[in-house]
Amino acid sequence: MKTDEIKTNEVTDESKNLPQTLSQVLKNQLQTVKYIKEGDVVDAELMSKNSRGVFFDLGRFGTGIVSGVEMANARELLKKMAPGEKLPAKIISLENKAGYIEISLTEAGKQQLWQKVKDAQDEGVVLKVKVSGSNTGGLTADLFDLKAFLPVSQLSQENYPKVDDGDKQKIGEELKKFIGQELSVKIIDINPRLNKLIISERETLASNVKELVSQYTVGQLVKVLVTSLANFGVFVRFVDNPQVEGLIHISELSYRIVANPKEVIQVGEVAEAKIIDIKEDRLFLSLKALQDDPWKNAGELFKAGEDVSGSVYQFNQFGAIINLNHGLQGMIHVSEFGSIEDMKKKLVLDEKHSFVIDSVKPEEKRIALKLKK
Repeated sequence: MKTDEIKTNEVTDESKNLPQTLSQVLKNQLQTVKYIKEGDVVDAELMSKNSRGVFFDLGRFGTGIVSGVEMANARELLKKMAPGEKLPAKIISLENKAGYIEISLTEAGKQQLWQKVKDAQDEGVVLKVKVSGSNTGGLTADLFDLKAFLPVSQLSQENYPKVDDGDKQKIGEELKKFIGQELSVKIIDINPRLNKLIISERETLASNVKELVSQYTVGQLVKVLVTSLANFGVFVRFVDNPQVEGLIHISELSYRIVANPKEVIQVGEVAEAKIIDIKEDRLFLSLKALQDDPWKNAGELFKAGEDVSGSVYQFNQFGAIINLNHGLQGMIHVSEFGSIEDMKKKLVLDEKHSFVIDSVKPEEKRIALKLKK
């Protein structure tokens, strides 16, 4: 009797616990169910193909279909696939008219590539790319089967086109030389929606260079080695730190107008320069800042109405630049001749001519000349 009572009580106790146990199991299962949404990438297993569509098993999510434009876009990929093969697919629509989940194979591949790019950017890894094309704005390359763009401003100073400042045609010609070359780059900007992928060569050196550049300050005097000349200035490396590069703009070479940097300095020459500006990892220097300013005494050396002689240094649209004594230059306006053609008939480059000083304005660094009658 007692035994039966005990059994009955056990059954009753288990019955009381049963609903609670099933409820907990269902709750746990619901918590582990993953719901899909448009844009998600899921595993898809090929089931069958026909002329209207290709069907895939998406597991617990149901059956997916690739049809229409998506089927045409993935035509080559689908030809190679056999039933049972798996690949990633992107959810385009959760349910079409026939009740299938519409999927895209090509979009899934792209999404995975963009994720790979994003991971590489987040990790700051240095990647190797082969330059495939160029334009006046920069270089193009293939990265993870995506088109990447390297703006000319993101080239290292060593590879930066050394041509006339702002001459896009010449920059374009210089950039063509990189086609087929391999460069080390970092990813600096991505936008999958706009298919934008921007890479940088400068950033591969940035952390090290920025640390080195931080050792210098504006106003500091440094020894520099001239590495190359361009029409707009001189590229140099610091003697005490060859990894650090700088630029001396042509206007900072001398107080006089300079047509070509090689008139002042040569490749391989070591000179002392002054740091006049630091922007990010770029250092700008000056030779002029260490020279005596001849314009301080220009008002004492030259007077209006005086006769002077000087050699013709350069023609421009406004007139001619004349080299005078004491490291100064004067300007004779084209209106003195009527036209540029007439001016070039009367004045010969590098030859000395006689002039009359029309005005002297040291504060404007200007000496105006007229023809001597």
